[in-house]
Amino acid sequence: MFATGDLDKTARLLERRAVPSAHRGDRLVLARDATHGVSIELCERKEHAPPSPLEGSDEAASISALDHVVVRTPNPERAIAFYAGRLGLDLRLDRSNPEWGSRLLFFRCGDLVVEIAHDLRAGVSDGPDQLWGLSWRAPDIAKANARLKAAGVDVSAPRTGRRPGSEVFSVNSHTEGVPTIVIGGVGRW
Repeated sequence: MFATGDLDKTARLLERRAVPSAHRGDRLVLARDATHGVSIELCERKEHAPPSPLEGSDEAASISALDHVVVRTPNPERAIAFYAGRLGLDLRLDRSNPEWGSRLLFFRCGDLVVEIAHDLRAGVSDGPDQLWGLSWRAPDIAKANARLKAAGVDVSAPRTGRRPGSEVFSVNSHTEGVPTIVIGGVGRW
């Protein structure tokens, strides 16, 4: 789900960029064939007060925002054409890492990163893209880990993340099967 300031204006822009969409209630739903299989919807931005932390909890232990969304693609050039060219997201990084066996593309959308991952060993194909994972932010990774454990959520121990200066932990339950991590120490708070 992406937010936009004017849903009708965005629908017209997407139509000019050959991205079919349909209004469904207060949302704009993009055609799955245009998004290469990833479910994408847009809503009109509404200004709301930020959610308050859970009662009795330390704000540093709370999840503060979605950090990034990971999409797996068999065709990174097609992904660049769609996310940068048609959706207008800002491509910030395009890096292959043979050690990880991946080509990673990072697109900025506000304070969110849309990470596109391609398996270098699999080669390029016209297969569908798929939502692969979520990364949530927490101001204090140790406190967030402890709070989730106390709430009965199965989480891993915190470990060093790939991003310099970051720590992460995996969330192993309550995710509806979507690979999920919580990240801290990235200097965005």
